[in-house]
Amino acid sequence: MNLTSSAQVDRKTPVWKAFLRQLNQIPWTWRITLIYLTFMLFMPIVAMFLKASTEPPARFWEIATSEMALATYNVTFVTSLLAALLNGVFGTLIAWVLVRYDFPFKRIIDATVDLPFALPTSVAGLTLATVYSDNGWIGSLLVPLGIKVSFTRLGVWVAMIFISLPFVVRTVQPVLQEMERETEEAAWSLGASQWQTFWKVIFPPLLPTILTGVALGFSRAVGEYGSTVIISSNTPFQDLIAPVLIFQRLEQYDYSGATVIGVVLLAISLVLLLAINLLQAWSRRYDVR
Repeated sequence: MNLTSSAQVDRKTPVWKAFLRQLNQIPWTWRITLIYLTFMLFMPIVAMFLKASTEPPARFWEIATSEMALATYNVTFVTSLLAALLNGVFGTLIAWVLVRYDFPFKRIIDATVDLPFALPTSVAGLTLATVYSDNGWIGSLLVPLGIKVSFTRLGVWVAMIFISLPFVVRTVQPVLQEMERETEEAAWSLGASQWQTFWKVIFPPLLPTILTGVALGFSRAVGEYGSTVIISSNTPFQDLIAPVLIFQRLEQYDYSGATVIGVVLLAISLVLLLAINLLQAWSRRYDVR
């Protein structure tokens, strides 16, 4: 037995030495990155999946595909995507104005764009619910048109637009600042109009950046809770979002059910973000060609 165990140790020792040798060759920056990501990102995600796996497959599918859950997925993802797409257009326009034009109070407006970053989401929801209520500054103007914002799905959309707008602006703005004006001037000298110059010269290299901002805004909108829970009525099958449903299940001590909904949100978000990243890679290759 001693000879066998010593032989096994002899056979295993070179493997461990080789492993330690390779480990020592890894830069310290990689080690810190892996350790940080493991504790801050990977382990919580794995723990959530393990908690959801405690439910039998039939029960997991029942919770994930219940009518209320499907309705919240629709409100959450469709509304978030529409908010991110709208910000993709107007966020790019705002970044363009901030970069290409000088006007009074430009610095104040530029700083105000970051307000949703610093403002507590509950305060944002309370402010939006007040402004867009039937008696609010904006809501009172929409009531004669038959448009109700606060405590509806439209209000959820407005809140998601508000909190995700800075992601697009701050992503596109530095790229616009670094773009060379000589290329635009060359296009103008060759007879291209300003509209043609934008679509043929400026927009193609800017598209991956816009998609990045849209992806960040979409991710932020999907996970929003504080503002949407105040401006919506939280009525099932109308404007109830998935994060609120998760909180409701936690209040009912249904921890595994809440985890199942969270896992579904995570999986759908990862798939959508992967699709956006693939679209970004395709747009970069197209731009290079």
